[in-house]
Amino acid sequence: MFEPGHLHLGNPIASAAQPAFSIDLYYEVRHDPAEGAMLHMRMVGELAGKAFEESFELHRDTAFNFASVATRIAMKHGLPTNTSLIMRNHQQYDQMFEDIRRKLGAHAGDPVDLDHLEKDGL
Repeated sequence: MFEPGHLHLGNPIASAAQPAFSIDLYYEVRHDPAEGAMLHMRMVGELAGKAFEESFELHRDTAFNFASVATRIAMKHGLPTNTSLIMRNHQQYDQMFEDIRRKLGAHAGDPVDLDHLEKDGL
């Protein structure tokens, strides 16, 4: 379920290939005096019966790698490595991507500062 600033992802029934999970991704744009616009994300949820919460920030030009970071965090908490959080709900991901793009004022073809890739752990 998507609404601006929030995406809920869930798989209520565990299988051999994937554990049950319920994950909420909350996001907002914050302005850092030194770094400029930053995408702040907070993941809260339960994976395979274990609760977790983590936050991360990405620079404006690397913010569109949020799905990769969110999936790595979910894997750290028990999501199998051959599973993706986003691809199951691609239409909702597209809505979230467009909302983030609008909030950041970003456009296709905007340059990427390679130093931000390193700072953001990408």
